[in-house]
Amino acid sequence: MKNDYVHGYSNEEATRLHDQAKTLSDLLHNNIKFPAGSRVLEAGCGVGAQTILLAKNSPDAQIISIDLFEESLNQARSLIKKEGIKNVEFVKADIMDLPFEKESFDHIFVCFVLEHTLDPIQTLKKLNKVLKPGGTITVIEGDHGSCYFHPESEQALKTWKYLIKAQKDLGGDPLLGRKLYPILSEAGFEDIVVTPLVVYVDNSQPHMGEGFIKKTIIAMVEGLKNQAIDSGIIKKREWDQGMEDLHKSAEKDGTFFYNFFKAVARK
Repeated sequence: MKNDYVHGYSNEEATRLHDQAKTLSDLLHNNIKFPAGSRVLEAGCGVGAQTILLAKNSPDAQIISIDLFEESLNQARSLIKKEGIKNVEFVKADIMDLPFEKESFDHIFVCFVLEHTLDPIQTLKKLNKVLKPGGTITVIEGDHGSCYFHPESEQALKTWKYLIKAQKDLGGDPLLGRKLYPILSEAGFEDIVVTPLVVYVDNSQPHMGEGFIKKTIIAMVEGLKNQAIDSGIIKKREWDQGMEDLHKSAEKDGTFFYNFFKAVARK
């Protein structure tokens, strides 16, 4: 289904994903509630960071969460079991080769997955096939091109631009958020509504400085340090200076802006 995940599969990345989900839960999951008795497919559940929010917000829906990697699924199963959640079933499956009958789901949820696929439109077409007529799909993606911050330095920008380059080199699309409407339309969905979800952080929101800037954004960039230096694109002293400068956006006089996009469409 997808090319190599640019952020890797380390324990640190799993922690980052959970920190991100907790910090952005109200923003991303606002109004995402599925009716009792509905059958919901979560495509690409990873370590279950979003799964737990889906399940808690729709306790009477049946959620089938799939992922291609058994290790990630095991982490997700452990999390759901620890929380005592009963309405989730995990299945090892590839989105491009779904083991479900046509038109067997009422709703589909996809979060931070399409940006890592080689062909987002074909991925959406595969999902469309298992959605019932009149059923809905919810897609959430970020857009790394929407990021800006203060204070800004050449070195900090260079580290951020390397993240974008690394994802593109693997065949992904770090700017996918802005393209949700056209790709959903091309995949055959209708009644598409795309909503920009703005994250703006300053010193009046210290919890966001910690949870979003440090534990989500900076942690995501820091995970590429060795790869960036080994590539020869940036020297270690430049990288370290860039990360030091990026941290300043989470300090007293710093600010940070990023745009997510949430699309809801119907078959």
